[in-house]
Amino acid sequence: MEDVYRALADPTRRLILDELLLRDGQTLFEICGRLAMRHGSTSTRQAISQHLAVLEEAGLVRSHRDGRTKVHHLDTEPLRAITRRWPLDPPGD
Repeated sequence: MEDVYRALADPTRRLILDELLLRDGQTLFEICGRLAMRHGSTSTRQAISQHLAVLEEAGLVRSHRDGRTKVHHLDTEPLRAITRRWPLDPPGD
């Protein structure tokens, strides 16, 4: 669970998750383009690739190869695990 919190602590990684929520199944090139166009990000592809690796390590992003291209998908299960641990409506309220 610590990896999830560490991954979510970075604003660029949260933007990546936001973009994958809006349009799942993006390549590194697509994510970089959307971050630049929609958020004014000047991060390099290498930096975004490193952010994606952290998100993947935390289980928040899954990826698969499609030929020579790596496609990234949002996985919300780690976020659901947080809400199961600390539900919004505690028992007895």
